[in-house]
Amino acid sequence: MFAASQSTNKRTVERYIDGFNKSDHEQILSCLTDDIVWTVFGHYRITGKDAYDANIEGPDPVGVPPKVTITRMVEENGVVMAEMTLEARQKDGAVMRAAMGEVFVMRDGLICERRAYVVPLAENDYK
Repeated sequence: MFAASQSTNKRTVERYIDGFNKSDHEQILSCLTDDIVWTVFGHYRITGKDAYDANIEGPDPVGVPPKVTITRMVEENGVVMAEMTLEARQKDGAVMRAAMGEVFVMRDGLICERRAYVVPLAENDYK
């Protein structure tokens, strides 16, 4: 967890990631505006809370929440950038690891746009 002195926007992002790690739909959705836009570059774009809710576990859910770890966050002019790592169980039992950079565009302390850059890792923390 991050320091209590951080901004409202950073606390919202942290709460969102915590909810994502638990697949807690209510917690996740409480961090979003109704008109949320979620883009995972190279994969998909989803608009609106209902579509977001339907896709929280991804296109091929395995019943085990992913593990997303925030490495660092920076904020400027209502935009929070987060560097993160991801470990997600796959249908075949393998664990997919990735490095992630995400842009969280904020409005009134809620996430109104999430732009995700996901780089799968096969060997180590950079390959």
